[in-house]
This record gives sequence, structure tokens and C-alpha cells, in this order.
Amino acid sequence: MAHRQNINKRMKDRAVWDLTSLFASDTDPRIEGNLKQVEQACSRFIDRWKDRKDYLIDPAVMKKALDEYARLRKDFGSDGDAGYYFWLRTQQDMNDPQLKARFNTIEDFSRRLENDLQFFHLRIAKIPPAKQKRFLAYKALKPYRHYLWRIFAEARYLLTEPEEKILNLKSSTSYSNWVRMTTGFLAKEERLVLLENGKKGTKTLSDIASLMNSKDRKVRDSAAAAFNSILERHLDVAEAEINSVLANKKVDDELRKMSRPDLSRHISDDIDSGIVDALIGTVSRRYHIASEYYRLKAGLMKMKRLRYHDRNVEYGEINKRYPYPAASALVHKVMAGLDPAFARIYSQFVQNGQIDVHARKGKGSGAFCTHHLLSQPTYILLNHTDTLHDVLTIAHEAGHGINNELIRERQNSLNFGTPTSTAEVASTFMEDFVLQEILKGSDDEVRLAIMMMKLNDDVSTIFRQVACYQFEQELHTEFRAAGYLSKDQINSMFRRHMAAYMGDHVEQSPGSEYWWVYWGHIRYFFYVYSYAGGLLISKSLQRSVKEDPSFIGKVREFLSAGLSDSPKNIFDKLGIDISDSSFWDRGIDEVEALLRETTALAKKLGKLGRG
Repeated sequence: MAHRQNINKRMKDRAVWDLTSLFASDTDPRIEGNLKQVEQACSRFIDRWKDRKDYLIDPAVMKKALDEYARLRKDFGSDGDAGYYFWLRTQQDMNDPQLKARFNTIEDFSRRLENDLQFFHLRIAKIPPAKQKRFLAYKALKPYRHYLWRIFAEARYLLTEPEEKILNLKSSTSYSNWVRMTTGFLAKEERLVLLENGKKGTKTLSDIASLMNSKDRKVRDSAAAAFNSILERHLDVAEAEINSVLANKKVDDELRKMSRPDLSRHISDDIDSGIVDALIGTVSRRYHIASEYYRLKAGLMKMKRLRYHDRNVEYGEINKRYPYPAASALVHKVMAGLDPAFARIYSQFVQNGQIDVHARKGKGSGAFCTHHLLSQPTYILLNHTDTLHDVLTIAHEAGHGINNELIRERQNSLNFGTPTSTAEVASTFMEDFVLQEILKGSDDEVRLAIMMMKLNDDVSTIFRQVACYQFEQELHTEFRAAGYLSKDQINSMFRRHMAAYMGDHVEQSPGSEYWWVYWGHIRYFFYVYSYAGGLLISKSLQRSVKEDPSFIGKVREFLSAGLSDSPKNIFDKLGIDISDSSFWDRGIDEVEALLRETTALAKKLGKLGRG
């Protein structure tokens, strides 16, 4: 009996983060020592290099400087183990004010050190273009070549150090304060709405948004009316806010001589504008797939047309439960079938207490995978409730984690990470293969429900996000031409782009034109392409693996590359041209094939007419 209890305790312990590789507890005396080590390491680097210019002239000296900088970033960063530990602890207990205070103090400490260290990056950026080639060609600098290339690519748009500080200082008053104001007003709103139990209750905006996905039409109609009324109430504020942040970006782009509004995003994401243009153009030319999906969904729901807020209602019933041990075993099985390295890394996450599994009071909601310094473990947070969605979440976050670990094994600290442009490839790759395994063991009714769920996710991730990107493009272009956009102009613009991908089978219901007020991504400027791009790269890679299982070696190579080269160059080495529209079409073909298969299954089950 005692032996069994010990086994159960160890399994329970593994379902909660083991942070002892960082610190033993929140009061571990080593914490203060770690912060002192961080400060001393940063000071040593600053003292050694701040007043020197030789590393900006001699590639051999640059190699020494970058070796030292890479060691600093590997072992200490600007907050060390202490910053990572207390950030993780705030995610485990978000209601503990002492944890928040401790983390905020360390964050201030880190910000000060980062400001002191920024000279290094800025001065490298100012190496004259005529001399940059010498550094990029120097053989010993090969491990840092792309790191330098990225700095040089950004350099042409950087201002002087004093000017950069001014832009940083004004960012709060001209950008972030405006965005926080709008989100703050929305977060405070509550409305009386119809609940699933047939009673009425007062709910926040986020709760109301969830109720719009209810299978009970009266519940989602009540939620949609409340949601739209909240957005309409804040239209005037959002109009002032969006015009202000658009004006701020226009000023920044003009000062930096950016040739197009989305260029700064492409530079920071290490992706060519031509590749993003090919992606956006290819997806938008195939909007008919999204329209056909909504036609299918309307037919299954016995509606002539879906209303705007009906789009995400789940079709069918997926009642099977997936307790965490079974769900984890399923994910491991799929990983092992793809590549032994994937299974090895996932097993380490489970065995080493790197996954925090179950919901608890005070724990952060949702799910994420996080990493910090090259010398620190990856951690995954879940809130597992035994649903199919939770299984896919394990696969998704494990995909991020496997990506992190493959990079850790191959790259230095300056190449540790993924550009935003490809950050979602590993996660969606693993997720889709797990879903395909689940479909194998499901009966036709459940398969139809799962396939409809998957199509809804794919359409939202690919077509909706591209429509949003095109809305952003027009928003910035029209603002720069007119100088100010009214709420009615923005409403009309938003509705037109949403209708473009939804087609004739979704009604642009009154009030839906306000939804740009709530869509936070447009405040972060041209970020949404990365969702579509990441999933389509993933689907193209999936198709190649299905056609030739040995292609998984190329997938592993891509996932190991990190920031060592641009996505385009990495794929070029694998024989893949992501600037070619046909590459993006291959990914979209996978969505279209699933749509055809789902439609055929719906007809087979008699859910649709034969016409």
C-alpha cells in the first residue's frame, strides 16, 4: 500500500512544475546571490566594451566580444534564474501580491540593465555598410553571421541613440496608454445576458464572448446583442484611440524612412516582404474555400445563412473524455511515430516536471510553452479538463517545447528562439498529426464533428487572419492619405474585408462591423499574417511527410535552426521556396481536401441534400 501511495505521489508531483533546477522555494537564499551575479556579469561586460571601438573595426575582436555577449545571454541575461523563477511562480498563483511585487522588482532591475547594455547592439548597427561585408565574410564569425546580418538590416532604419531614447519615451503616451485605455474600458463592462441554464446573469465581456459560441441559439443571440452594445458604446473612444496609434506609427515610419506600413513588422520577423505578399495574395485568391465551408456549416445547422456570431458554434457532439495520463500517452505515441527525438524530448518534459497540468485556484488560464535563457528549462502550462481540445493543446504546446529543445541542442544563445513568422509551425504540425490519430479511432458521427471543428480552426487561422491583414493594410493606407478616419469609415472597411472571405453564406449582422474595436491584434500592427503563414508552412510540411516519411529529417533540421538564418534561407537549403505561391497553395490544398472529405461524409450520413 505504501509503495502504491509513493508511486501516486510521484505521478502527482510530475503534474506540477518542478522549479528546483532554478530555486528550492520563494525564499531560497540563493535568489539574492543570483541577482548579484547577474548585475556583476552585466557590469563586467559593460566595463570591458562600452568605451572600446576596436570590436567595431576588427572582426577578430568582434568575435571575442560576441563570444562574451553570448555567454552573458546564456547564463545570466538581465534577470537570471530569479526573473524566470518568479515569472513562472506568478503564473502558478496570480493572486499572490508578494509574488507580483517580487517579480515587478526584478523586472525593474532587468530593465535598468537592458538599458545599460543597449549600447552594444546600437553601436554594431552603426558599422558603416561598406565595412559590414568584412564582418559577414569573416569565417570565425559564422556562428553569429545571421545575428549580425539582422542588426545590419535593422540599422538602416535606426536613428541616433538620443533619438531612439526619445521614441522609446514617447511610446507610452502616444501608443500604449491609448491601447490600455480602450482595453481597460472594455474589460470593465458587464451586461445581463441569458445563460445556459435558462436564467439570466451579469457577465463580463470575455464571458459574453464565450457565450456567443453556445449551441443554444437564444443564449448566443443574447450574448451577441450584449457584445455589440458594449462595442458600440465605446466606438467614439476607439475611433480616437486607433487614429492616435495610426498617427504615432506614421510618424515613426516616416522618421525611420520605412517604405510601407508593414515593413517594420517584416524586418523584426526576419521575413521578406515579398514572401508575405505571396502568402496574402495566394490565400485571398482562394477565399472561396472559406465561403464553401460556411455553406457546409449553414447546411448542417439547417440555416440558409449563418449570422456573424454563429460562425464558431461547434457542430455535433464530441463527448469522449481524455484524462491526462491517456491524453499524454496518445501525444507521446504520435511523437514517437514521427521521430524518436520528438518522443525523447516530450518524455523529458513529463518526467522532469516541466508540465503543470491541472487547473487550480489562482493559476493562470489557458495554456502556453515558455523558455527564457539557453541554460534554463522549458516549461509548459496547461489547464487540462479531459476534453479533445485539451489533448490538442498538449500537442500544440509540446510542439513549441520540442522546437525550443531542438534549437537548444544546436544553437548558441544569440540564435536561441524562433522568428514570429515561423513560431507556430512546430505547434500546429504536432497538433494536426495528433488530431489525425484521434480521427482514426472515431465513428462517422464523431469524425464529422471533429472534422468540422478542425475546418473552423483552419478557416479562422488562415482566411480570417489574412482578411484582417488586408483590413490593416487599407486602414494604414487610408489614414495616411486622409489624415483621420471616422468610425463609420472604419466600420465599413472592416465589414468589407470580413465579407470578402466569408462569402454569401454568412450574414454581416448589424453590430458585427464594430468588432475591430475588440480585435487587439490590429494594435500590434500586421502580426496576424504569422498565424496563417505558420499553419500553411506546417500543412505543407505535413503533406511532404505523408508523401515521404523520411522528410521528417528535413522538418527536424528546420526546427533546429532557430535564429541562425532567415526562414527563406533555411527553407532554400531544404529545397523549398516559400516565396513561390505554389508553396502556399500546397498548404491550402490540405484545407480544401479536408473540406471535400467532410462534405462527402456529411452527405453519406444524410446530413445534407444530394444537390
